[in-house]
Amino acid sequence: MENQSRRNLIKNIAGSALSIAAASALPVVGNAAEHSSHQENKLKGNINHSVSRWTFGYLTLDQLCEAVKEIGFNAIDLTGPKDWPTMQKHGVYASMCYTAGDNNLNKGLNNPVYHDSLIKEYLEVIPIMAKAGYKNLICFTGQRQGMDDETGMKHCTNALQKILPVAEKHGVIMVMELLNSKIDHKDYMNDRVEWGAELCKRIGSENFKLLFDIYHMQIQEGDIIRNIKTYHQYIAHYHTGGVPGRHEINDTQELYYPAVMKAIVETGYKGYVAQEFMPTYQNKLDSLREAIRICDV
Repeated sequence: MENQSRRNLIKNIAGSALSIAAASALPVVGNAAEHSSHQENKLKGNINHSVSRWTFGYLTLDQLCEAVKEIGFNAIDLTGPKDWPTMQKHGVYASMCYTAGDNNLNKGLNNPVYHDSLIKEYLEVIPIMAKAGYKNLICFTGQRQGMDDETGMKHCTNALQKILPVAEKHGVIMVMELLNSKIDHKDYMNDRVEWGAELCKRIGSENFKLLFDIYHMQIQEGDIIRNIKTYHQYIAHYHTGGVPGRHEINDTQELYYPAVMKAIVETGYKGYVAQEFMPTYQNKLDSLREAIRICDV
């Protein structure tokens, strides 16, 4: 269900050259700290809160922007160039960006077959992001498809070395997501934080980091707080989700999110934590309100 919803959103994000050209006219906006004033009025401010667009796909983007502002924060994850004018109209920050192309989780940077098209997409969107004031751009390894981890790491390194000079020039961070390969994303290569951290070490750039999805890593590895403390220097973004089921992050699931959030804060992290669960409450926005309260440590 999650896979289908997210893939549908990615497909819908895919835009034409006209969409990119239109997005390039966006005004410059500030960084995460400059976009937290509304949040600080209502929340503690230790966590920069966000929410993934696809999880509230029943709302229009205008409606979701209005909802997050009412709840007390002002950032939305996983949006592309065609979405940014609407978000800017509401003063809502794009905390994790897609390109305008087909961001396929299964066809990623570990396979040279996809390098030409993926590199082109990233190099096109990075200057647009920078002009709009956005920093984080998601990327994926893709599936193994029989490939060993070392070969995949070398292919990812080769692709990223062609992207990162432009990212560094524009202050954009390429953020590779950690996903579980047990349940949701079978055969996905970057399914262990140790593997992702090793790739970060080999790349050796502050403009390449990891997206630590707490839901995915609890399924794949567990040991969430220790891994956060051990590898925090390689992490640029966090996602949430209740285990099992990827629903609310309350006491119906196995993780105690206040402790996880406190561990994140203790590392000195200043980025965003995005809620990425599928709400089950009759009023789905009540699920989001509850999650923000739980994470507002």
